[in-house]
Amino acid sequence: MWRAALPLLLLGACDSPPVAQSVMQSSPGTGEIRPVKAPIGPAFPAPDRPVASIASATWSDEDARDNDGEAEDVIRRLGIRPGMHIADIGAGSGYYTIRLSPVVGLTGRIVANDIIPDYLARLRKRSADKGLTNVDFTLGDAGDANLASQSVDLALMAHMYHEISEPFALLWRLQDDLKPGGRLAILDSDRPTARHGTPPALLRCELAAAGYQQIAFNRLENGRYLTVFQPTFRPDPGTIRPCKAN
Repeated sequence: MWRAALPLLLLGACDSPPVAQSVMQSSPGTGEIRPVKAPIGPAFPAPDRPVASIASATWSDEDARDNDGEAEDVIRRLGIRPGMHIADIGAGSGYYTIRLSPVVGLTGRIVANDIIPDYLARLRKRSADKGLTNVDFTLGDAGDANLASQSVDLALMAHMYHEISEPFALLWRLQDDLKPGGRLAILDSDRPTARHGTPPALLRCELAAAGYQQIAFNRLENGRYLTVFQPTFRPDPGTIRPCKAN
């Protein structure tokens, strides 16, 4: 999961361009984590809403989620199949990473992404213990997932969008990381961001401001929803206007 505020990693927190950050990125096909340098980029507006804090790497008990059929339902609705390359953004303890890996198979790839190095280290060990060989690990920051250009068919943000402190920067840069026709799927709860959810109307507004169009929306049980977006244009960062939460 993504922590709400990491002062040294915030992009666009002031009017001047951010200083380039030293980050870590996986070496494709090896599961190793290697250092790269994030590029200096334009400033983006902060969201006009509360950003949720994070208490742990796990959103909820994994057995309970499996008993509810959460991952199975999400995988079916998203049409995930062998050979796909998927980024699990805000992977945390790896609930989706572990379950997506066997679905995409040896011809596919999962990129487990987070901004907390310790989460990735623990997930890397968990993946190794389970014998998963198609998982790479990438350390992002608040405004950039730091994925390879045009590398993923699907980016998944599960129960973490409300924790992103620089959503417009992250979404804008994510357009580079999606393959042509690639999708962004967001799983969240329909409640205020301060209560660890995102109202669907607010989510659509923020994604539209970053150049995305909603192409699917599914109401799930217990106030949750799964929505899918695709980029349609790339706005000038200076024209992006934050959306107000009602």
